[in-house]
Amino acid sequence: MPTINKSASIQTVITTFEVTPGTCQDLMDALEAAYGEFISKQPGFLAAGLHVNDAQTRIANYSQWQKREDFQAMLRTPEMRERTRAFNALCRSFEPVMYDVAATFD
Repeated sequence: MPTINKSASIQTVITTFEVTPGTCQDLMDALEAAYGEFISKQPGFLAAGLHVNDAQTRIANYSQWQKREDFQAMLRTPEMRERTRAFNALCRSFEPVMYDVAATFD
């Protein structure tokens, strides 16, 4: 389970996907399969969550990695490159962005 903590020295990646209501579930299925079958088994993976807006026009993916390099290495694998092409076919656009936790509130 993802933990948001300013003092943790981990890499956070937030990816937003722009989809249509007609492709939203297809992309969710593909993302769930990718995490279950491949991403969660990669070195440095800690946790992730998938979020869908009410209109089913956006999917947000929050993932945590031990190091930036772990995430980048996963992206470069032949399997992930193939999966990324499939994700791209199911959405208008997507953008993974690396973040550091700046503040947290309870």
